[in-house]
Amino acid sequence: MAVESAGVSPSQKTSPANHRVTWEGCSVLLDINDGDRLVFARLSSAATLKIGNKKCSLRPLIGCPFGSLFRVEMGANGSHLARCYSSCILAENAATTQDKDYLHSSSEMKDNRSLFDNNTAQSLSSEDIDAMKREGATGDEIVEALIANSSTFEKKTTLSQEKYKVKKQKKYAPKVLLRRPCSRSICEAYFKKYPTRIGSLRFDALCLLLSMANVGAYSDVLVLDMVGGLLTGAVAERLGGTGYVCSTHFGTSRNPIDIVRMFNFNSEVNSRIVHATFTDLCISRENDISSFHQDLIKTEGEIKNDKILDESIQETNVSSDRSCTSHEIFNAEMIVQSSPQTDSNPPIEDDEGISVSSTTVKSISPGRQASSELVNSWKERGFSSLIVAAPEIEVGSLVQKLLPLLSYSAPFAIYNHCLQPLAACMHRLQASKMAISLQISEPWLREYQVLPSRTHPHMQMSAFGGYILSGIRICSDACNGSQEN
Repeated sequence: MAVESAGVSPSQKTSPANHRVTWEGCSVLLDINDGDRLVFARLSSAATLKIGNKKCSLRPLIGCPFGSLFRVEMGANGSHLARCYSSCILAENAATTQDKDYLHSSSEMKDNRSLFDNNTAQSLSSEDIDAMKREGATGDEIVEALIANSSTFEKKTTLSQEKYKVKKQKKYAPKVLLRRPCSRSICEAYFKKYPTRIGSLRFDALCLLLSMANVGAYSDVLVLDMVGGLLTGAVAERLGGTGYVCSTHFGTSRNPIDIVRMFNFNSEVNSRIVHATFTDLCISRENDISSFHQDLIKTEGEIKNDKILDESIQETNVSSDRSCTSHEIFNAEMIVQSSPQTDSNPPIEDDEGISVSSTTVKSISPGRQASSELVNSWKERGFSSLIVAAPEIEVGSLVQKLLPLLSYSAPFAIYNHCLQPLAACMHRLQASKMAISLQISEPWLREYQVLPSRTHPHMQMSAFGGYILSGIRICSDACNGSQEN
């Protein structure tokens, strides 16, 4: 995206305690000229950004709070980014407001019928502008000189004058807004420039997915993310370092989650992002369910056959309790023995430099393999919610395989940019009686331009945000069993 970086990896830099301020090695989103161009960059001393025909260093952005505004200015060493402080911004906004009030209060009626675009209205030549740049004139000074030397500026309407100013400011005084990479900003940037990489997932559809799946603190969310990692990062951001998000995949190749690295997550949040193959989760879950039903059938048979022998039944129960107790003790011993080797959150050195169990501290990368303890806990109680974003795969049979991994009464949400796959999936779930409260939603969003005397919807906006199938998983086997009894 027209960014040259020195290659500082996030594992080499640790994020500071104050996450409102940028640091060297963090990812940022640069908004150039009010959304005309969006660029992802990793800050370092050698990173550069090309704006027009000028190449500016990103070093002045290090240590500045998110939301800071910068302008391209000419200096002795060439073009550089200079920060605009709040006092300058407030003064500029006040002057603009006064100009607008004066122009709107004027009773003079103007139109552009007498204006002709023949390149003779501007008396300031390109050589004069280059000479002003060499003398060190700022972009605002060049814009004011262009307005003063324009013979048709005063004859234009108010709207035409504002458009003229904005056009010249973008060319001679470009602005760069330092934005924090979050779920909304990343989704907006990709949706604007590379919508196919995220499955045309709009940010309002992403918010609706998280809400319908009931993603909250201390949740264990199963995610099938085929939109570059945007869904995984959004879930991890909502969890805030609590609970787990497990990204599953079919086959041997993992789905890429490169977008997660743009969120600037710390090691605590990255340790909560794990992955596990569908085969491991599915086989384990099916074995547990089949063994549970077999034990239930055996127990019912023993009770029916031994109704008269109460004493023998009591002895059998006591022996089974002892065996279960010994089995639990054995599992506990195995967990205690294996926990030092599979510790997912190694302790970090304290302020005095005293390490508890490790001598070196390394940042944890997102998407590590889920430990056996986590898989066993998910086998016992299941996941708390499921989110699927796989636009290129048939979701009907896919969801039927993933739903048994959830706990009962767990919500799920499925995104697709087409309606027919979700309708077929909904029909399958209704026929198999695996879920209730099934509904297909279509998110709708309209952006408005709010300006004096010209408030209206945007002329160019997205009219389509995909579809979402949501529901709640139920225990169909238990329902069938109760009907037979």
